[in-house]
Amino acid sequence: MAKILVIDDEKAIRNALKDILEYEKHSVSLAEDGMKGLKILEKEEFDVVLCDIKMPGMDGIEVLDQILENGFDTQVVMISGHGTVETAVDAIKKGAYDFIEKPLDLNRLLVTIKNATTHSKLVTETKALKKKVTQKFSMIGESDAILQIKEMIERVAETDARVLITGSNGTGKELVAHSLHESSKRAAGPFVEVNCAAIPSELIESELFGHEKGSFTSAHKQRSGKFEQAHGGTIFLDEIGDMSLSAQAKVLRALQENKISRVGSDKSIPVDVRVLAATNKDLKAEIKEGRFREDLYHRLSVILIHVPSLNERIEDIPLLAEHFIDLICTEYGMAPRTITVGAVKELQNINWTGNIRELRNVLERLIILSNDSITETDVKMFAQPLSR
Repeated sequence: MAKILVIDDEKAIRNALKDILEYEKHSVSLAEDGMKGLKILEKEEFDVVLCDIKMPGMDGIEVLDQILENGFDTQVVMISGHGTVETAVDAIKKGAYDFIEKPLDLNRLLVTIKNATTHSKLVTETKALKKKVTQKFSMIGESDAILQIKEMIERVAETDARVLITGSNGTGKELVAHSLHESSKRAAGPFVEVNCAAIPSELIESELFGHEKGSFTSAHKQRSGKFEQAHGGTIFLDEIGDMSLSAQAKVLRALQENKISRVGSDKSIPVDVRVLAATNKDLKAEIKEGRFREDLYHRLSVILIHVPSLNERIEDIPLLAEHFIDLICTEYGMAPRTITVGAVKELQNINWTGNIRELRNVLERLIILSNDSITETDVKMFAQPLSR
């Protein structure tokens, strides 16, 4: 069942559409002109708007413009008895879902409404999912260190400059990478993450650059690599300090030439990607030990961003605690929890060796084991393992 708003200055058509659509189990509201239709949209949400083009005062194209300008989450189907191909094309270019001529073909009308409703739900779900993902990867904090990182992201995001993100495990290096991508001109493109530490050294080249069929024992078919998958977007090489020297050489070539070659092939494939990298290692020390290429380091570190440990930004713990409590309660479908001032102060006294990741896990444990409000006693009892 769809919720539909009909905007048409002809009473007979409004009532006929209402009868037909309600017979099909849809919920229908009526407006006799564009201004009244927009006022209704300000108060209620609709899956579909059926809007006549020829109306006194504000015509249907102007109504469509206002709907799009105000960001109403609805699909607009234009209807008209005076339509031309040019009018239909213009309406759809502006953002209308479809255009139907009068007299209305009932079957086409019902199919269009069904399709528009499905599209409307997909758009709503996509927005909700994107909001959830954005919330998951948002950078929380107002400490000087975090404000400097946010300022740096704002300055470099719009460029294609390569960025090397450093910091201990669990500090939020991935969040910096996501923020750089989401704030960049590549935000509509893919964000491809590669955990270099989790891939065996003998497979890292295939993972990054793909392989041809038969290039090694288990290569039963051709496969594109992460660089190809990230074309037009961003590739994030996490824990790049754990990458093998042979893979480093091929990454260096990709950065120099903007081309890659699949394992088992000499053919060069052009790639358009922005490269972000992260590590918890001291790469300069790794270079001295011969475990990391100096030329690759200089290619990757056009911009350097260091993410501080949680112990270096304990003033952010109150905001982080509220953020994670809201996030975790939502994920679990639980009633919101509060946290006392004493509990927050106790959290600030902990030595966070696992950084933000550890704080999130501790708060998840506290939400599960505490009552409606997380207290100082709860933190003392549940936050730290007995051995600490």
